[in-house]
Amino acid sequence: MPPPAPVPTVDLIIEVDNRIVLIRRKHPPPGWAIPGGFIDAGEKAQDAAVREALEETGLSVTLTDLLGVYSDPKRDPRKHTISTVYIGKAQGSPSGGDDAAEARLFGEGDLPTPLAFDHAQILADYYRFRKTGERPL
Repeated sequence: MPPPAPVPTVDLIIEVDNRIVLIRRKHPPPGWAIPGGFIDAGEKAQDAAVREALEETGLSVTLTDLLGVYSDPKRDPRKHTISTVYIGKAQGSPSGGDDAAEARLFGEGDLPTPLAFDHAQILADYYRFRKTGERPL
């Protein structure tokens, strides 16, 4: 029997002024994370990103860019996921909701640890993209 197919997910780097929103996860795996989650059946990836942002941070987000697609089978210890990672903008103060115990704003120089999943790599790619315009492959 073949292994189960990868599961589609989204992550969303939310920019508020010159900072980004990260959430502290309520459920394993522990750590801080980019807001995101599973795409529901019948849902577009971009709609899932906006929905997850609202559920986990309380912020209404406008998508601005597609950063990339992350598909390393080891990126999520629970199962093989493929994440479409968006960048979006919002205003206001985030507050943790749904799967987020907490939501806070961070700058590149004060990112929390540990970061869950492959989010350290995604954030490194994001900051490189912001500085150079180079997208990850």
